[in-house]
Amino acid sequence: MRPVIDEEMVEAAIQALQNERLVLGESVFKFEEEFARYIGVKHAISTNSGTDALHIALLALGIGPGDEVITTPASFVASANCALHAGARPVFADIDMRTYTLDPSEAEKAVTGRTKAVLPVHLYGHPADMGAIMDLAEEKGLFVIEDACQAHGAIYKGRKAGSIGHVGCFSFYPSKNMTVAGDGGMITTDDEEVAERAASLRNCGRSDWYVFERVGFTARLNTVNAAIGLVQLKRLDKWNEARRRIAELYRRLLSGLEAIVLPPRGDRGVKPVYHLFVIRTEHRDALASWLRSQGIECAIHYRLPIHLQPVYKRLFGFRGGEFPRAEELSRTCLSLPMWPGLTDDQVRYVCETIEEFFDKELWRRWTAERA
Repeated sequence: MRPVIDEEMVEAAIQALQNERLVLGESVFKFEEEFARYIGVKHAISTNSGTDALHIALLALGIGPGDEVITTPASFVASANCALHAGARPVFADIDMRTYTLDPSEAEKAVTGRTKAVLPVHLYGHPADMGAIMDLAEEKGLFVIEDACQAHGAIYKGRKAGSIGHVGCFSFYPSKNMTVAGDGGMITTDDEEVAERAASLRNCGRSDWYVFERVGFTARLNTVNAAIGLVQLKRLDKWNEARRRIAELYRRLLSGLEAIVLPPRGDRGVKPVYHLFVIRTEHRDALASWLRSQGIECAIHYRLPIHLQPVYKRLFGFRGGEFPRAEELSRTCLSLPMWPGLTDDQVRYVCETIEEFFDKELWRRWTAERA
């Protein structure tokens, strides 16, 4: 992908540097207001990363030692690390292979007397089954924290990701659908008390400048980053529409290849934003090598599911086989180029190169040379 930093964003950054406080300047609060309005919630609290947004959200909900948080192993490691940072225990449940997101029926099986929250991940920009997850949460008395770090602007049944659960969390890392030209994050909620606690926790636990109500963190978003984020937010819907158009072109050009599985498409109620365009194939590693040899960058999100990361194997004794669907996704997934400025000719070149690889003679020769 290629992050967009244009003249308007540079000018916004310069104006913030010259005219505002460098920390918690006016642009920070404007960005929070505009982001809350965009998502459709009452409150947005910025942080210095998506990871800290998740961590602080859990703490603001009162989740801590002795509690369990159910989440998916098919995600970036922060989706589980946040529970550990809060002193709680992440508990994994397998995914639905139709969406690559948390399977509500598997999540229900994982509920115990210590479960306090469910943390679904809108993986690759595709919303999780929030209807079933919210029903489960209501039945069991659980909080729902949406990990929307890859889903800025994604829609589930008329509501934006990050506005459906008790809390939503976003990342503005440079690879996301919108960025702040560095690390950054946001917490979204309609709960005023949760918002107040989150705002205090991200600012050293302050209730006033020299009064500290809780043990907090230095996790603020820099003013200059917020200024850039304000401009990026104005472009987000246009960029997301471009991603959807590119995804449809990929889908049309690759639909005849039986050797690959295309990503979930969404329907009338679900509108993904294609943070990543992820195909699956049993020949993933060979295909990735071939694409790179032809000048096409590709990536794997993620090569190991969280429970098979070395630190989680050490901490919890996972050996593999516990969550077979998440493991299948990690074994077969491949992210193709995806950013709003991708041209039709570039998409066609990617697809033609994939088709060329799956020509039997070429595939056999290519894999034999690397055996």
